[in-house]
Amino acid sequence: MSRRGPIIAAAILAVIALVAAFFLVLPKMSEVSTTREEIDAAKTQESALRAELASLKEAQANAPVVKAQIAKLSNQVPPTADLPALIRLLTAAADGSAVDFFTVAPGNPQLDPTGAFSTIQTAISVTGGYFALDQFLFRLETLPRAAKVTSVSITPGGAAPIGSTVNSLSMQLGVEFYTTDTSAGPGSQPGPTEAGTASVPSAFTPISPFGPPFPSTPPTAASPSTPAPPGA
Repeated sequence: MSRRGPIIAAAILAVIALVAAFFLVLPKMSEVSTTREEIDAAKTQESALRAELASLKEAQANAPVVKAQIAKLSNQVPPTADLPALIRLLTAAADGSAVDFFTVAPGNPQLDPTGAFSTIQTAISVTGGYFALDQFLFRLETLPRAAKVTSVSITPGGAAPIGSTVNSLSMQLGVEFYTTDTSAGPGSQPGPTEAGTASVPSAFTPISPFGPPFPSTPPTAASPSTPAPPGA
């Protein structure tokens, strides 16, 4: 009996140790494993936040450049049709090119099939020498507003103007201009163009630098008024 006692006591202690390990050590090991997983997830989230912070700092540093680009795009494709300003731009281009005669007829804005913007089909007629027309095309290409030339037709414009040895040419252009106003055009709902934009005629003919064209019929003199009879 004396020999079995220590063995039984050792067995009991072993069982107690196993039970203690099962109920005390194993849960702690599971907690340690969970904590390690949380630490790894926190490190991953920290890396993502650091990358996002670096991206935000870069965006903040590039903000002036981005604002300038947005302003440039807003000028190229304005939020309203603003036809008076468009006509002034084209008139300045014609004046700077020293063309003999210039007309522009902007059409009604038409919504693009994508629904993202509206297109303004514009007919332009320019008469002048070769270099004047070439200069006008260059100025049209470098306008602050985005323009797309869809058609070009050049025909002889007649004899050279007085004081010039270069025969004039007549150039007909079809040009598209754009606006982000999708409510522009006939039958549309009131949009950004409702206020602050004046109406313009369908065709505009600036005065030629060589004087106005001759009228088709001579003006008639105004008839003098008939004096009233005495006592009337």
